[in-house]
Amino acid sequence: MINDPVVVFDDFSFRYAARAESTLNEISLKIHRGEKILIAGVSGSGKSTLGHCLNGLIPHSFKGEKTGGLTVAGFDPAARELHEVGRSVGTVLQDTDGQFVGLSVGEDIAFALENDGRDQKEMKETVRGAASLVGMDHRMDQSPFALSGGEKQRVSLAGILVDDVDLLLFDEPLANLDPAAGKQAVELIHRLHEETRRTVVIIEHRLEDVLHRPVDRIVLIDKGRIVADESPDAILTGPLLPRYGIREPLYLTAIRLSGQAAAEADAPSNLSRLKLEPYREGLLGWFRRRPDDAPVREGPELLAAKGLAYSYDGERPTLGDVDFSIRRGEIIALMGENGAGKSTLAKLITGVLRPDGGTMEWEGEDMSAESISDRSARIGFVMQNPNHMISRHMIRDEVGFALRLRGFSEAEVNQRVEAALRTCALHPFRGWPVSVLSYGQKKRVTIASVLVMRPRLLIMDEPTAGQDHRCYTEFMEFVSALARKDELALLLITHDLHLALEYADRALVLSRGRMIADAPVEDVFSNPELLARASLKETSLFTLGRLLGIEALDEFIAHFIRSERSARG
Repeated sequence: MINDPVVVFDDFSFRYAARAESTLNEISLKIHRGEKILIAGVSGSGKSTLGHCLNGLIPHSFKGEKTGGLTVAGFDPAARELHEVGRSVGTVLQDTDGQFVGLSVGEDIAFALENDGRDQKEMKETVRGAASLVGMDHRMDQSPFALSGGEKQRVSLAGILVDDVDLLLFDEPLANLDPAAGKQAVELIHRLHEETRRTVVIIEHRLEDVLHRPVDRIVLIDKGRIVADESPDAILTGPLLPRYGIREPLYLTAIRLSGQAAAEADAPSNLSRLKLEPYREGLLGWFRRRPDDAPVREGPELLAAKGLAYSYDGERPTLGDVDFSIRRGEIIALMGENGAGKSTLAKLITGVLRPDGGTMEWEGEDMSAESISDRSARIGFVMQNPNHMISRHMIRDEVGFALRLRGFSEAEVNQRVEAALRTCALHPFRGWPVSVLSYGQKKRVTIASVLVMRPRLLIMDEPTAGQDHRCYTEFMEFVSALARKDELALLLITHDLHLALEYADRALVLSRGRMIADAPVEDVFSNPELLARASLKETSLFTLGRLLGIEALDEFIAHFIRSERSARG
């Protein structure tokens, strides 16, 4: 590795024009050529702002005041035009749809080259080479908007590779991908790093997923300051992850629950490299001491669906012959690959779509004649993309908007808004405009705006997208407590295996519009064939149990779930 720095932050601070306080404070950091760095931190910690400084969005798109020094590839991004910065820093955004400009994959990849007036023959060769490098050369004539989330990400990556950039910047690359696609994204980033030796910066709070492949350092940010810059093994065995709200890998949680602490010398940053022998007997003893299963308490049935079917074009079925039920007090994870029909099912439940076939009942009464408004009084829905829900300028106005539409008194509105803002860790920002929030913070605004309505069934589409462990734990603890009191049922449409393990009682699994599983979470996560069909992946708990020689892997996962929930609360 060449030891010259590509990135140098020197006592760098930045304050957005709309903010009274700085978002970045006294950042001093060097990233050397060929390094692969993970920048982690909770939602709102400043990690995305740091990325915006690297790629020139600050100060060209986001205005503010900066102090200190920053150079990228030998120049100050603030001193060059944005398109010039883009020749040295290639960015793959969290929302890839906002990055596309071409009508086809080939046109989109070629965009930067066309702007530079490259020779047609040279340009076509370069575009084909970049598309081949990311495995998209067979999709050149397709619209980028018709691709899956993982494929869109590959197209965006190809579009920046054509410029031979010095730095590849990935901003929350796993946020909108299913687990299988997320694993492929990590593999792709690793392969490109190995083959091109480009400097790579990954901004992501999902440590376990990113560490599926090695990184050189983890830079941990909190409240705009660097609180750690160490090797992954050092970070994972130190006290900082729980202190700063970052989820440790599941296999390390299992070791901790068994009464042991992983040592840095045992290479704990990846399960395939972990020296497992020192922990084997402790883990097996912990598993052997598991208590008998507690009796399952079932609340009364709220929603029952039989034979649901739907097609958007009248020819190809999006959903077919789907049966399920939801009971009061239940927390259910609705899982499956992108395009499996999960969001369509949610739209049928809320009344946005009308089924082509089948029935739905609420507490035994047919729902077919009910309007969207009728259902919204008891069924709340939080969309995956917060920008699709937000309509007010200020946070307090957005959270109280639905209450005011329904004629609630200002006193009641204020009381409910205050409670929801505290629940969703938004109270310190209550007087802010929505526009200055991060993607994750906007997500919490939309959740708060639905919780104020006190629904009986709450559907959340990818509730952890853009959320760190601390943030989603705060509101999930609140809504799961309501479920335990039988006040609320939760349907979590999610790719997040950690979320399902932490909170769900049961998993509904869709694949290509069919319900392929309706079972306890541990049964789903101990079935590799089922996981593969649904573009899910084996958790590190499953892999750990197999490495320990445990045959009853469903019981091993169930014991972990019970132990962690007990430790949590």
